Amino acid sequence: MAATSATTFSIGSNTSASIKVGLLSQSKASCVKFTSKNYPRSFSALKATNSVSCESESSFLSSESCAALKHSYITKARKHNLRSYGYVQPQASYKVAILGAAGGIGQPLALLIKMSPLVSELNLYDIANVKGVAADLSHCNTPSKVSEFTGTSELADSLKGVNVVVIPAGVPRKPGMTRDDLFNINANIVKTLVEAVADNCPDAFIHIISNPVNSTVPIAAEVLKQKGVYDPKKLFGVTTLDVVRANTFVAQMKNLKLIDVDVPVVGGHAGITILPLLTKTKPSVTFTDEEVQELTVRIQNAGTEVVEAKAGAGSATLSMAYAAARFVESSLRALDGDSDVYECCYVQSDLNDLPFFASRVKLGKNGVEALISSDLQGLTEYEQKALEALKPELKASIEKGLSFLQKQPVSA
Repeated sequence: MAATSATTFSIGSNTSASIKVGLLSQSKASCVKFTSKNYPRSFSALKATNSVSCESESSFLSSESCAALKHSYITKARKHNLRSYGYVQPQASYKVAILGAAGGIGQPLALLIKMSPLVSELNLYDIANVKGVAADLSHCNTPSKVSEFTGTSELADSLKGVNVVVIPAGVPRKPGMTRDDLFNINANIVKTLVEAVADNCPDAFIHIISNPVNSTVPIAAEVLKQKGVYDPKKLFGVTTLDVVRANTFVAQMKNLKLIDVDVPVVGGHAGITILPLLTKTKPSVTFTDEEVQELTVRIQNAGTEVVEAKAGAGSATLSMAYAAARFVESSLRALDGDSDVYECCYVQSDLNDLPFFASRVKLGKNGVEALISSDLQGLTEYEQKALEALKPELKASIEKGLSFLQKQPVSA
């Protein structure tokens, strides 16, 4: 192989001689994941020889991760028939708004999105305490300009010209709070924010994180319908965390390289509505019945695992921020023209008799291009029974969201 200069992958200065990336790794040892399915096109830094090397003194990439990085990077480069370029600086050209940016999910999510070279402007909105978050983030030497917006009087301005809206706003369940209490608070928050989105950036991709996602996404859809701007291809419930957890737990159990593991997760985003299709795991792996049961239950209850570990001091904020950032990056790549972007998410669906359903989808410039129905074919008896068992609960959650709006009319 011809000699080539070292290429470093971590977020750094715009003026650096190399493009540096540090987002969206699924490997415990690496801060970057480049595979044929999750490859940030805009992160390209290709020498004339079409070869890649990693600095030996770099402390954040293991030799194993570096080798995997080289292989997948070169494979993707060849697949897209990239010509020989020098170091190509990414073109930051997309505007992202985070509604609820001062919260436990919002802050780390804002940091991760700030690291994306595809983002030119990052608008941070919250009802309080967002000014300091924005000032802090604005010191990071990455391309995007950070702006802060505080209170309902500035909500509209935070959404002008935005391409992707991410909504982590809401409250976590606290001791003594019923699920109905949580639902009523977060449902009203999502309703208000989506009304503003409909009025100010109706063509944007909308990413709903606020729980309960099984109900808040139908609420958002109904708000957009009543506003006359509903595009089902552009409304997403972010269920990426279920995939991230499934990938992690399977890799740990089967001693696999995490960077290679991909487990589709379908259904919804709470309890038994979360259904990991373990028999569809890539690379192909065999599970005993006991392992399937153990993994399925753990993935479904992983949020409780975090709450208990934090001893009442919080919920899954960091892993949720990571998963949401991965989904945002996938959306930005799709908007930027990448034709090879697939993610699991909760969307309007016709894969079964439920109006909303989480499944793997193909993303494109206009949002959802295709629902991947093949994942639901050839299920095991266990998976088929679990699928049938989740449907009544998911249906009830959807209907609960829709009935909420009958009591809370949409603002004109």
